[in-house]
Amino acid sequence: MQVRKIKLDRIASSTRNASLSPDVLVGDEIVCEEGHLLAVRILNSKYTYNRIEDINGRMIKLHRDDILAGVLGYRMALKGYAGVVPDTLAAGDTVQVLNLGGVLGRCTAINPELGDPFEAEVLGSILKFPRVGDRVGQPARIESNGIEPSETLAKLPPLVFVAGTSMNSGKTVAATEIVRALSHQGMQVAACKLTGVSLMRDVLAMKDAGASRILDFTDAGVVSTRGARILPVSKGLINFLASEKPDLIVAELGDGLLGDYGVSDILSDPEFQQAASCHIVCAPDPVAAYGAKEIYHQRFGLTIDAMAGPVTDNGVGRGYIENQLKLAAHNARYDLEGLAGVVLKALEKVEKPA
Repeated sequence: MQVRKIKLDRIASSTRNASLSPDVLVGDEIVCEEGHLLAVRILNSKYTYNRIEDINGRMIKLHRDDILAGVLGYRMALKGYAGVVPDTLAAGDTVQVLNLGGVLGRCTAINPELGDPFEAEVLGSILKFPRVGDRVGQPARIESNGIEPSETLAKLPPLVFVAGTSMNSGKTVAATEIVRALSHQGMQVAACKLTGVSLMRDVLAMKDAGASRILDFTDAGVVSTRGARILPVSKGLINFLASEKPDLIVAELGDGLLGDYGVSDILSDPEFQQAASCHIVCAPDPVAAYGAKEIYHQRFGLTIDAMAGPVTDNGVGRGYIENQLKLAAHNARYDLEGLAGVVLKALEKVEKPA
C-alpha cells in the first residue's frame, strides 16, 4: 500500500470518533464500507448547500480544492440528496458529498432546490495506528471509540419520544423546546437523536437549550441508521444516558415514520414501547397528522400524547387535530407551556421507584 501525508482543510463532524488532526496519512487501498474515512478534494464550487459541519458543530463553507475528511455512508433523504456506498473505489475516483455532516458516497437522487452536490476526488483512505509503535496503518472507521450497543434496555428514567411524519416536520424544534422548558423547571434532561444521518446540529440545539448530556448514533459509530443494528445501537445510547441518572430522556427520531432510517423499528419494539412515557408527533399538515394517528394506532398500537409541528401553526390545523382527531395540539414555538404540560402530565403517570 502506498502511503502519503496530506493536510486537511476541513474535518467533517461525521468523523469525530476518529479524533483526526489536520495532518493525516492516507493510503491507496480503500475499503468500500459504511463508516470508513476518506480524504477527498472538492472539485467544484456551489452557492447553495455549500457548507460542512466541523467537529465542533460550526458550519463552514466548502471551496473548490479544499481537502476534506469525510465518511462513506448511505443517505435516503426525501428533501435532500440520496446516495449509496460505491461497490469499489480507487484513488482518483469521484464521489459526492451527500450531507452537511460530510457523508460521502455515490449520489443517486438530488433535490432541485439544492442543486447538484459537491463532487470530490478520492485521495485515499485515512489511516490510523491503533497501537503505539505500529508501522503499518489501518483504514480508519468511526466505530472506533464508539458507545457500545445493548441488546436490552436497563432501568430507565421517563423516556419521551419526539417523532415526525417526514423531514422538516418540526421534530428538532419540538424536542429542543421541551428540553428548554423542563430544564428551566430544574429538571436534569438528557437528550439524543436515535435515527437519521450523521449531523450534530440537532443535538447541539438541544444542548444549547439546556440538555445535561447529548448523544446521537454517530457516537456509537454509525453513519446512517439502517438495518439490524438500529435497535442495539439505540438501546446502547439510551442506557448510556440513563447511567448518568437524569430526570428524563428526550429522544428525537430523525426522518419520518415511514422512512428508511429505523423509526418504525424503534416504535414497534416491545421494550421501547414499555419504556416510553410520552409520544409527541410533528406533522406539516392535517393529512399527515391523520396518517400519523392511524399509523401509531394500526401499526404500533400506540397513542399519541400531542401533535406539534407546522400543522399547529394556526387555529385551522389545531382545530382539526383537536376536534376531528381528538388529540392535543400544541405549537412548540407559540404554546410551549401547553406542550411541556402534556409531557409533565405523562411523567406524573410514571410509576415511581420504590
